[in-house]
Amino acid sequence: MNAPHGLRPVVGRVDDRGRLVEADPPLFRLHERAGGVAGGILAVPQLSSIARLARRLGIALSRRVIAAQGDQDVELWVRVRPDSGGTELAITGWQEMPAVQPPPALEALRWRDFSRATADWIVETDAMLRVTHPPSNLPGAVGQPIEALFALSEAGEGVSSIVAAAASADRFEDEDAVFRLGAGIPVRIAGVPLIGESEGFVGYQLLVSRRPTRVDRVRRLPDPAPLDEAFGNQLGQAMRGPLDRIIAHADSISGRGDGPVRRDYASYAEDIAGAGRHLLALVDDLIDLQTIERADFRPEADRVDLVETAQRGAALLGVRAAGAGVTIDGPTGQPVTALGDVRRVLQVLINLLSNAIRHSPPGGRVWIRCEREGDIAAVIVADAGDGIGEDDQERIFERFERLGLRDGTGSGLGLYISRRLARAMGGDLGVDSARGQGARFVFTLPAGEELPPSPRRRPGSRERGEGVEAGAA
Repeated sequence: MNAPHGLRPVVGRVDDRGRLVEADPPLFRLHERAGGVAGGILAVPQLSSIARLARRLGIALSRRVIAAQGDQDVELWVRVRPDSGGTELAITGWQEMPAVQPPPALEALRWRDFSRATADWIVETDAMLRVTHPPSNLPGAVGQPIEALFALSEAGEGVSSIVAAAASADRFEDEDAVFRLGAGIPVRIAGVPLIGESEGFVGYQLLVSRRPTRVDRVRRLPDPAPLDEAFGNQLGQAMRGPLDRIIAHADSISGRGDGPVRRDYASYAEDIAGAGRHLLALVDDLIDLQTIERADFRPEADRVDLVETAQRGAALLGVRAAGAGVTIDGPTGQPVTALGDVRRVLQVLINLLSNAIRHSPPGGRVWIRCEREGDIAAVIVADAGDGIGEDDQERIFERFERLGLRDGTGSGLGLYISRRLARAMGGDLGVDSARGQGARFVFTLPAGEELPPSPRRRPGSRERGEGVEAGAA
C-alpha cells in the first residue's frame, strides 16, 4: 500500500522512554487532545504502539492509523524510524473525517460484557453448536451438543432458537429455555455470535441466567445477604468475566485460531489458560465454601437414583478421562435410591471422579459402584493410583490440603466441601486406602423409597438432551 500524497510531512520525535520530545503543531495538538502534556509520554495510543514496535524490532515501519481527535477521527499515514536516541515520526495524508462507528461485532462484544455481569453460567460453542468452553467446573461437557445442556424454545418448524439464529450468525435471546437437570431449571439465554477474522462465524457465547419461577415471583423478597456473602457474590462476578476472557484469548492463541504463532508462545498461552481455569475453580470453591458454612445452609432432600446420577457424572468426565488415558467403569444394575439434593450429589460425585482421574496413571481405570444396605445407600469411587497413607486419610478432608497431585492443580477444597455436603444431607464421605494400592472413597446417604422403574441405558453413555449440573466443587 502506497503512502497517501499530501503536504509536507508532520514530524515529531519520541525518545527511548516514549516521551514526545519534539513535535510539529498538528502532532502536538493531537497529543494534547489525547491527554498528553509537553515533554510527556506520547498520548496517542496508535502512534505510541507503532513507535514501541519499531524500537523493539529495530526497523522502520509504515502504517495507516485512525486516531480520535475530539468528536472526529483523523486518518494518518505514519512512518517511524528508530535511531540511537529514540524514534523519528513522519506523518502524511492528514485527513479529518466523521468518527467511525464501532462495527457490529464490537457492539456485540460490549453488549456481552454488560450482560455477563448478571449471568450465572457462561458457555461457548463451535460453529456446529457443540460445547467448546463449558462452565469452569464442568470440563466434561466439552463436545456435547448444546441441546444436551438446555431445552431451547422453538423458532418455528421444529427449529430451536439458537439454530435459527446461527443460520445468519445473529445475536439471540431465549427467554424460555430450561437447564436440563432433574426437573429442570428455568433460565434465560443470551447468545453472542463469535466471529473470527478469517473464518467468519465460529460459534456462540451463551450467557445463562436463572429465570424466576412462578413460586419465586410471589415469594417475599429475601432478607439482605450478610456482608460476607454479598462480598463473595461480587467477587465471583468480578473475577469470572476477566478470567473467562483471559482463558478464551489464551486458548485462541494456543490453538493458533488467529494464525500461526511460535511454538513456545503457544505453550505459554496454554499455561496461561490452565492457570486461568485453576483460578476460576478456586473462585467457585471459595463461594461454595462460604455457602456450606452458613448456619442456615440446608440442602434439598429429594429421592435420587445414585446409579443414574453416577452414570451422568461419568459421562460428563468422559472426555477428560480419555485425555488422561483413563477408563471409567460406571455402575450398572437396578436403581439405588437415596435422599439428597440431586445437584449436590452430582457435585460430590464429579469431584470424586475428577480426583480419581487426576491421581490415576495413564492406562488406569476408575470404578464406580452403587450399593444399598439397610437404610444406607452408597456410591463407591475407586482408582488404581498411588494410594493414601493411613496418616493422611483425615488430612485430605481438611481445607486447602493437596497431597501428591500429579499435575499441581486443585484448590485443596474439593474433598472438604464434598464431606461437608455429604454430612449436611445426612450421610458421610470417607476413604479406604493404602500406599501403592489406590484409593476407595465411599459416599453414603440415607436410603430412600425406590423410584418408579425407568429405561436404563449403557453405563457412561450420553443421550441427546441429557442434563448437566453446574455446581461441581
